[in-house]
Amino acid sequence: MVELMDVVGVVADADYTLHLQFENGEKRVFDMLPYMGKKPFMSLKGPLFTKAFVDYGTVCWPGNIDIAPETLYDRSRPA
Repeated sequence: MVELMDVVGVVADADYTLHLQFENGEKRVFDMLPYMGKKPFMSLKGPLFTKAFVDYGTVCWPGNIDIAPETLYDRSRPA
């Protein structure tokens, strides 16, 4: 079991990828494209996606949209 790690940095690209940095210093890339047709993420299509920010250890967007840090870690690849 992987210990839960907080996200400490994020850069969201227009191609719906998240470039993440975790508290252990690890950098990973998460592809959000498979999620963009599902609620609540479908409302992020377009420039709003790039407004991602880190709050309380996870990635968030305006409108109270977030994604769990364990999902981001488990389903991402090393950068």
